[in-house]
Amino acid sequence: MANTIRDTYREAEVLSASPVKLVTILYRAAIEAVEAARRHLKAGSIRERSGQITKATEIIHELMRSLDHNRGGSISRSLAELYAYMQTQLIEANVRQIDPPLAEVEQLLSTLLDAWHAATAAAAAPPVEAAYAPVSRTY
Repeated sequence: MANTIRDTYREAEVLSASPVKLVTILYRAAIEAVEAARRHLKAGSIRERSGQITKATEIIHELMRSLDHNRGGSISRSLAELYAYMQTQLIEANVRQIDPPLAEVEQLLSTLLDAWHAATAAAAAPPVEAAYAPVSRTY
């Protein structure tokens, strides 16, 4: 039942999210999948580990598909290369059943999520001159 409530909440969150929020949701979901894959690897749960790696790979593929190379320029090309690298690392982790590639992908995704938060916060912040009211001085 808890999963049903959580799934319902997540579905509502996705359906009402802006494109900026959707990227945040995708990063969070990919990080959660990699974390789960690492737990399953440690526990020796092969099917569950593989399923979570597949989920993370699909999410990263969706992030890659969402890139706008016409407007994103070199940033979108660099992100596409990084996403492809992460997918390669996930495949290696799954095939070789090792943790280091998973740890690296988790760290990369966390760094990207932090950068995304910083970029969206900076874009939403009012311009510096508008943040302060003019001071009237009387002498």
